[in-house]
Amino acid sequence: MMMMMTESMTSEMQTCMNACMECHKMCMETMTYCMSKGSMYMDMSMMSMMRDCSEMCMMCMTMMMGGSEFIERTCMLCADMCDRCAIACEKMRDDSKMMECAAACRKCAEACRSMQMMPA
Repeated sequence: MMMMMTESMTSEMQTCMNACMECHKMCMETMTYCMSKGSMYMDMSMMSMMRDCSEMCMMCMTMMMGGSEFIERTCMLCADMCDRCAIACEKMRDDSKMMECAAACRKCAEACRSMQMMPA
């Protein structure tokens, strides 16, 4: 049974979708920031993690809007990826932009984990 965005959208789902959108946006902005800074900011592992996190957040939102039966597993994977991205960003503790990205990732991970509590 497919759930449309306007039907049965819980406040938890809306919160999670908002956190996913913010995390997606923040990862994309931070990747651009890193490219402009160069040198140590161009770590390919970190850049790949931000890209993957951003894309996973978008997929998670899309699946929630479509009412996918895989939403719980998708949200759990998104939470794990957000946590790993946050860890990567937190390696540059002296940079406020990197910390801002890490915070958005942590917030998204928490919102995604709250989806595990949702009834099927």
